[in-house]
Amino acid sequence: MRNLPTYVKAGDIIGFSGFYWRSALVNLGSVGIPFWSLSHVGVMAHAPDYMHGKLLLFESNEDSRKCEITGKVGTGVQAHDLQEVVEQYRGRVWYYPLYRPLYWHESTRLTDFLLSAIDRPYDQAGAVRSGGIALSFFESLFREQDLSALFCSETVASAHANIGTFRTTNASRWNPNSLMRKLRRIELVGTPRKMK
Repeated sequence: MRNLPTYVKAGDIIGFSGFYWRSALVNLGSVGIPFWSLSHVGVMAHAPDYMHGKLLLFESNEDSRKCEITGKVGTGVQAHDLQEVVEQYRGRVWYYPLYRPLYWHESTRLTDFLLSAIDRPYDQAGAVRSGGIALSFFESLFREQDLSALFCSETVASAHANIGTFRTTNASRWNPNSLMRKLRRIELVGTPRKMK
């Protein structure tokens, strides 16, 4: 992939199916197929005006990378160049198109929300809690949403909830597979395309 495909737009979701053990564990815990189903997700949004509104992948993970917004290397919520992430990723990458382009005010709110989340730590405990179907359901009944630290699918779910495209009372209950199954079922995103 040499350049960012022209069809990628703000609000679209990028899914990752890794070829490593941690990805397999995520899939086992979230009713996915190891090395095939999703183990990570991120959302596309525009960078601030001073960066000329470039489309970036906003994601939360434990991998240390240089954030395009802050210029710092770290973990947690960061913004990355999609092309670089796809080229470096060991596994499959899927593009989930939003069913329609975002309106200007939605795209602006999405960017504002994600910029406010930059540098929030990765929520490893939340990711583990969201892993099992029964566990995430019961956790969501007794545990309120906490966005002080974010894991990948929590970032995507809360971003879309913030702009009103996805209704959820608890973004913390979603794992990559359950979130994308739900978003496809309600037709918020279309059929995925393989990017890599």
